[in-house]
Amino acid sequence: MIGKFSKHTVLTSIAFAAALAGSTSALATEKVTLMVGGYEKQIYLPAKLAEGLGYFKAEGLDVVLLNEGAGVDAEGELLTGAVQGVVGFYDHCIDMQSKGKFLKSVVQFSQAPGEVQLVSTKHPEIKSMADVKGKSLGVTGLGSSTNFLTQYLAVKAGVPLGQFNSVPVGAGTTFIAAMQQDKIQGGMTTEPTISRLLKTGEAKILVDMRTIEGTKQALGGTYPAASLYMESGWIDSHKEVTQKLANAFVKTLKFINTHTAAEITEAMPKAFYVGDKESYVKALEGSKAMFTSDGVMPAGGPETVLAVLSGFSKNIKGKQIDLAKTYTTEFVNKAR
Repeated sequence: MIGKFSKHTVLTSIAFAAALAGSTSALATEKVTLMVGGYEKQIYLPAKLAEGLGYFKAEGLDVVLLNEGAGVDAEGELLTGAVQGVVGFYDHCIDMQSKGKFLKSVVQFSQAPGEVQLVSTKHPEIKSMADVKGKSLGVTGLGSSTNFLTQYLAVKAGVPLGQFNSVPVGAGTTFIAAMQQDKIQGGMTTEPTISRLLKTGEAKILVDMRTIEGTKQALGGTYPAASLYMESGWIDSHKEVTQKLANAFVKTLKFINTHTAAEITEAMPKAFYVGDKESYVKALEGSKAMFTSDGVMPAGGPETVLAVLSGFSKNIKGKQIDLAKTYTTEFVNKAR
C-alpha cells in the first residue's frame, strides 16, 4: 500500500493513513506504553512518525509514547514493568544479558548508530580520539549507548578507561549548553543537535557514524542501533500485541524508504525542527539510509555490536552471550 502512494505528497499519505485508522478506531482498545530514548532525535524518528501516520491506531492499538532523554533510563523503566517496550539501542539487549536479564529487539530500525563524536572548536588540540586523554566528553547518560560508543572509540584509539571523563549532559539544548560552557570538550550526539553545532561553528566532527560507510570505518561493520526492544517473557505472553506493534513499525520503515526527507519532515512535530526546518531536512537527507527498509536485523550486525562492547566492557568480557536470544525476526517477517 505504501508503494502505491510513494509518488504522492506526504499529505496524501497521511490522509490515507488517517482514514485507515479511523475505520478501525473502534478496535483501539489495547493500550501499550513505549519509552523512547529522546523521541525528538532523528535516530528514533519512527516512533513519532508511526504515531503521526496513524499506524498504531490502524492496528487497534492505543500507544502512549513517553520521552526519556537517555536510553539507559528507558531500559530501567522496562525492567520494572512501567512500560512494555523501549525505542532505544539494540546494544542494551546484549549488555543486559550479561547481567542475567533477557531483552529482545523486535523491530530493528537502523543499521548505523546515527551518532557523531563532536569536539568543541575551542579545543583545536583534539584532532582525533587519541587526544581525549584528560578531557570531559558528553554522553546522554552513564550506561547509555552514547557512553558505550565513546568508551569503545577512546579505548580503540589508545586512551584507557579512567583517563577521560564521561559526563551525562543529555542531548539538544543541554548538550549544546555544556559545550558552550566548556563543561565538556567533546561529546557523542545525534541529529538535529549535530547540525545545530556545526552550523554555528561551535563544534567539528571527529567520528561520523550517521552513514553505513562511516559506521563500518569506525566500528568494523554494520551496527544495528535504534530498535524496538522488549522483555523476552513479555513478548512470549503478548504475541498478538507484539505483532501489531511490528506491523505498525514495518509500515513506518517502508514509508521512510519510499518518501523524501522533506516529505517525512512534514509528518513530524514542528517543534522537532528547533526553528530550522531546512537544516532538519538536510540532516535527514544525509542519514536516512541508516534506517532499515523492513525491520530485519542486518546480517552480521549483532556480532559487530558484541565485538564493540567486548572491546571495553567488563560486563561483557569473559561472558558467554547467546546473540540468538537478543533479537527476533519472527514478527517482522510476518509483517512483511
